[in-house]
Amino acid sequence: MSEAIFVVNAGSSSIKFKLYRVTGRDVALVLGGALDGIGTRPRLHAKDEAGTVLVDRRFAPEEIASAPQAQHAISEWVLPHLADVDLIGVGHRVVHGGPHYSHPERVNDEVLRTLESFIPLAPLHQLTNLDPIRVIAERRPDLPQVACFDTAFHRGHPDIADRFALPSALYEDGVRRYGFHGLSYEYVSGALRELAPELARGRVVICHLGSGASACALLDGRSMESTMSFTALDGLPMGTRCGALDPGVVLHLIEQKGMSPAQVGHMLYHDSGLKGLSGLSSDMRELLASDVPAAALAVDYFALHVAQAVAGLAVTLGGLDALVFTAGIGEHAPDIRARICARLGLLGVALDAPANAAGETWIDAEGTGPHVLVIPTDEERMIALHTLRLLRPA
Repeated sequence: MSEAIFVVNAGSSSIKFKLYRVTGRDVALVLGGALDGIGTRPRLHAKDEAGTVLVDRRFAPEEIASAPQAQHAISEWVLPHLADVDLIGVGHRVVHGGPHYSHPERVNDEVLRTLESFIPLAPLHQLTNLDPIRVIAERRPDLPQVACFDTAFHRGHPDIADRFALPSALYEDGVRRYGFHGLSYEYVSGALRELAPELARGRVVICHLGSGASACALLDGRSMESTMSFTALDGLPMGTRCGALDPGVVLHLIEQKGMSPAQVGHMLYHDSGLKGLSGLSSDMRELLASDVPAAALAVDYFALHVAQAVAGLAVTLGGLDALVFTAGIGEHAPDIRARICARLGLLGVALDAPANAAGETWIDAEGTGPHVLVIPTDEERMIALHTLRLLRPA
């Protein structure tokens, strides 16, 4: 019976999962899927490693109205698929590790309590990241569970990139620039190292562009600075999150408009970004297909601010050798890549239009400047590898 690792990547409205077979110091995919549309149009779907559909089932909204219900449904479906493997552990994506955790951690009661204290720093994600841990612990208290943190990859930032211009006492209390999407950046930087080792040792900016969006400056594969900081609100405009914002706006909304902190928080997390700008949708695909002027504004705003972030991170690095796009928008929206790169001509960035339209890996115009690549991310594989290395150290 082969050893296996189960991976859970829980979001605010979906839970992605994958089962990996352990192959020495590596892992191989057995099956993967998701239960998405939690509370609205729940759908459980999964495929095996060959792409064969294993399940595609829809539920009534009240059947899967919460993340714990979704995790129970996934557990019920996946149990028969575990009969032929020796499950050695479960790896979880946990968005915020705070100042305490710079590496994956095996979860116990103390670790869980500490992670719960970070829920206010990532209200869209942290609670839903922790719910599956509790559900699995109830069903299998003997099964090791490992938390893998989106903040951990950035913990080696230089001090100048780690601080706000605030009193030092706040930094000691944990008010600092953490950065997020670290599991994605770690995977993509590793994939770049395999693809082009010399390039990966240079000055690289990776743009993780999806419903959540950020950009990261890397030197020799190490994170030097990221657009996200204390919370996952900062930096780039996102699907429903505002991105960088003058803090005076928050004071104005509370002091002059009479909004409560909870109301402001809900607006910044749920009703801003592409959704707020367009008044139409948080989905880039819908905005690109729309002829509504506000949708065009939201698309242009997004592309401009991503380009500004890339240019700023290039200053941090002292130049730019490669620009990499990843995640849902980054991987699948050639028009957005083109709009961003069109604004980066001052850095020598130029696209090969046919290669970009075709979604090829290398999309820069040959010999013109920094390389531009599209590299699909795989956070779940990164989680599986971290879990294996923690449970089966060399």
